[in-house]
Amino acid sequence: MTVLGVVFLPQLPPERLRSVAWAADEAGLEELWLWEDCFRESGIASAAAALAWTERLRVGVGLLPVPLRNVALTAMEIATLERMFPDRVSIGVGHGVQDWMAQVGARVESPTTLLREYLTALRALLRGERVSTEGRYVRLDGVALDWPPASAPAIFAGATGPRTLKLSGEFADGTILAGGTSPDGVRQARRLIDEGYVKSGRTQGHPVVVYLHAATGPDAAERLEAERRRSGYESMRDIAVAGDMHAVAAEVNRWATVGVDTVVLQPTPDDPDLEGFVRFVALDVRPLVL
Repeated sequence: MTVLGVVFLPQLPPERLRSVAWAADEAGLEELWLWEDCFRESGIASAAAALAWTERLRVGVGLLPVPLRNVALTAMEIATLERMFPDRVSIGVGHGVQDWMAQVGARVESPTTLLREYLTALRALLRGERVSTEGRYVRLDGVALDWPPASAPAIFAGATGPRTLKLSGEFADGTILAGGTSPDGVRQARRLIDEGYVKSGRTQGHPVVVYLHAATGPDAAERLEAERRRSGYESMRDIAVAGDMHAVAAEVNRWATVGVDTVVLQPTPDDPDLEGFVRFVALDVRPLVL
């Protein structure tokens, strides 16, 4: 069955997160996703708060930009969350927006090399291994976590281009595709991911997460059009849905048929009632999703 989630956009003030997380938990939403966008909100701090405020809600961070974070620190933070809130955390890592990375002096010459080295070391640390490596960017000397998680959580990679999609299939446990990915784009991405996955020799499967722009209510189409202009899309055709529960569920099911395991609905930043949107997804859309 397709997993259904909603993203809490970092354009919203951090203090809004509590009521949205409460609404998601109360309504039975499966997953609430967060972004660590420069220079808005911390993914880890927000995830810890949302997990502490709720009882059963699964929280995803998609994604943490690896140039900003030493891999040992990221491993410590993920392990801490996983031990405190077992099986309720999904974490993605990725290149980050290159202009933002340059702005803080963290841009690297080869983002793909960094991500490959980072994923390899991060997953090993979370398995409780002692890691020594002298890579181009990731360098560790006998580093091991004192408090590794009981079982290593899946680490997702955010990916768009062909090289990163193949890398994600080979070195990550799952892939996050950005909002604006059409069903045809998912099919193409899945082929590249699978190419890397086969090369890895693993057999446990490789889930794919995609963000889908969504809006409901009387002004849904107008808000999505404003989002189109903000994001610079030529069209919202095949990358967004506006309408009632039947329209939204039909689009979620369409993405599921092309190889998506988790669909995370991305509301517009100006949604007038985000708590209501979360309840709409959990109570009205979820029963119609395959």
